[in-house]
Amino acid sequence: MLYGDAIAHINIARRVFDSKTAGLLQLGTVWLPLPHLLMVPFLISNEMWRRGVGGSIPSMAAYVCGVLGMFRLVRGALAGNGKATGAARVAAWTAALVYGANPNLIYMQTTAMGEALYLAFFIWSVVYFSEFVRADAKALTKCGLCLMAACLTRYDGWFLAATMMVGAVAVSLHFYRERTNGTLKLPTSSSRASRMAIMKFVLLAAAGPALWLAYNAAVYRNPLEFANGPYSAKAIERKTATVNPAKGNLYAAGSYFLKSAELNAAQQPWLGRLWLALAVAGGVAILFTVEGAWPLLLFWLPLPFYALAVAYGAVPIFVPTWWPFSQYNVRYGLELLPAFAAGSAALVGLALKLYRPRDRLRMGAALAVLGVAVAGYSSIWQADPICYREAAVNMRRHLSLDQQLANWLKALPPDATLLMYLGEHVGAVQQAGIPLKRVINEGNHRVWKQPFDPDGLWERALANPAEFADYVVAFEGDTVWQAVQGRQLQELVEVKVTGQPRAVLYRAR
Repeated sequence: MLYGDAIAHINIARRVFDSKTAGLLQLGTVWLPLPHLLMVPFLISNEMWRRGVGGSIPSMAAYVCGVLGMFRLVRGALAGNGKATGAARVAAWTAALVYGANPNLIYMQTTAMGEALYLAFFIWSVVYFSEFVRADAKALTKCGLCLMAACLTRYDGWFLAATMMVGAVAVSLHFYRERTNGTLKLPTSSSRASRMAIMKFVLLAAAGPALWLAYNAAVYRNPLEFANGPYSAKAIERKTATVNPAKGNLYAAGSYFLKSAELNAAQQPWLGRLWLALAVAGGVAILFTVEGAWPLLLFWLPLPFYALAVAYGAVPIFVPTWWPFSQYNVRYGLELLPAFAAGSAALVGLALKLYRPRDRLRMGAALAVLGVAVAGYSSIWQADPICYREAAVNMRRHLSLDQQLANWLKALPPDATLLMYLGEHVGAVQQAGIPLKRVINEGNHRVWKQPFDPDGLWERALANPAEFADYVVAFEGDTVWQAVQGRQLQELVEVKVTGQPRAVLYRAR
């Protein structure tokens, strides 16, 4: 629970059933809902909620699925339509090991963050798309289901779905032309089934974004609430005045993303650049030497997506080696890990396929690729994974404030009701083990009543804290702090941590 976002994810899921206004509307609008829904069954246990383990279980399951997906994808793609050769099997094992042994992914899959989950859906979408390209029409429906799940996990999936829809239509047209020319022997019924599969695929792939837009339109009266609402990334950027060194510069934005990918693959800069060079070389090998394996190049889609998001969105990436010499959103570089794994595996497979007993050069090349993986990952373990360091450095004072406040909250009567803004410091309530249904918070109102709900529990409690709550927790500058000024409430405790807003615990009645 080092990441503040991990704590937020856990408690969004918990609020679905543990809140004074429990229900699906507690899912909010900014983050997509599937990760939270998958956590819900595991957070019913108070112990798994307090420790954060319940939020990690979907990530851990997704990590295993991602490793299996990389193996199946590379083995099938390099084998083509024939039986997998020894070289294809070794390449598949290489891809699985490069992906699964990455220290940063190993750390992230122990958290409630969405990276491991999205990567699993991403990989399996490419698995089934690759099988479709190899003339398995039934695989396209499975690909559509994986895409829908990806679209409800991260917004990266929307870009992926749009690209794959175009690709599926193009492949289908290619099959049609080949059948028309007589070069592809498919019965008419199979062609008709293929057209139906394309239609079903497009509907499934578009369903995720359509459902989320409809949810925002119905609940918030704005289908783009997640993008331009008061809790959106753009609103946070304006409020915090975050400096984005790559703002408006597509090349710089792509460079920051590639650098974050390198740092997720190796600690030393030269090793990171070598990783990137191998991945690019592997992509070239896939494109020009392995027939029908081009769907593996879809793993490079995060590069244009994040270049656009960083340059023209509100998604800054800071890396410790470039200005402003800090760490923020470095974990996004993990999105290129499947490309690194597939590229290095393709080089190993190609070297072994062309290997002859007396040709030691190609065998040496294959071993060198594996040596880069060992050296890169060893360097990460020696310095600690950068995803871990990012969270540890950025959240140290924040977590200290939560812990100190939690110690005081534990001393309150077990049936006491709190009034508190949970947006930034819900971790204090979680660590104290106080059920969220005992906390009146900003989620306890009708969200479609904007900008506020005069009859909502949250607004009424702010107007008269003593009528609704036994105790009030206010952080300097937040909504509750502003509401209690001048009310002469009894101050019980004040918690101060350098670099964090003061927290004050009041007795309301």
